[in-house]
Amino acid sequence: MNTQPAPTRLTDRKREAILDAAVAEFRQAGYEATSMDRVAERAGVSKRTVYNHFESKEALFAQILEKLWDRSAEGRELVYNADRPLRDQLMDLVMQKLRSLDDTNFLDLARVAIAAGIHSPERAREMVARMNQREESLTIWIRAAAADGRLKTNDPVFASTQMQGLVKSFAFWPQISMGQPPLGDEAQKKVAEGAVDMFLACYGK
Repeated sequence: MNTQPAPTRLTDRKREAILDAAVAEFRQAGYEATSMDRVAERAGVSKRTVYNHFESKEALFAQILEKLWDRSAEGRELVYNADRPLRDQLMDLVMQKLRSLDDTNFLDLARVAIAAGIHSPERAREMVARMNQREESLTIWIRAAAADGRLKTNDPVFASTQMQGLVKSFAFWPQISMGQPPLGDEAQKKVAEGAVDMFLACYGK
């Protein structure tokens, strides 16, 4: 039985309504044109209620991105396994990454975030730092494989960035900059296989 007090549940529902309304507003109007008044109207709450949950538009937008980044990082953690073929492990890592990018909300709001970052270098640096944190699992895997003597690189961060670039050149930047649709299953597999094979051709032993 759920013993959580009703007012808390109502507060949670209002917070979710605000976040949903803000996602819709940011996607539709962009960062600069979105206002707390418009978010409150769409959410069906007072402006005061919006500010009770989020002190500013910046804080609201940051919370939305945080939720999307958290969701994109969901799933089982893939760690280096000395007993498995490298290609199989890399395919799992890359396919997990591709699936995390297959989200129209994430892509739309990433587009809004990038546009907002152009006018605010400090905001842009913060967003890039957050995105890099979400990509550390590949770096950790590469570092472990190199330490085990199965990859030849003394710069796992550089190698990881290269791999991310191979993936995002098909599954992120075309969607962000040219409005292309997310990749389908077959296209994801093709991108993953190409990226993994190129990576192993360069760094494999």
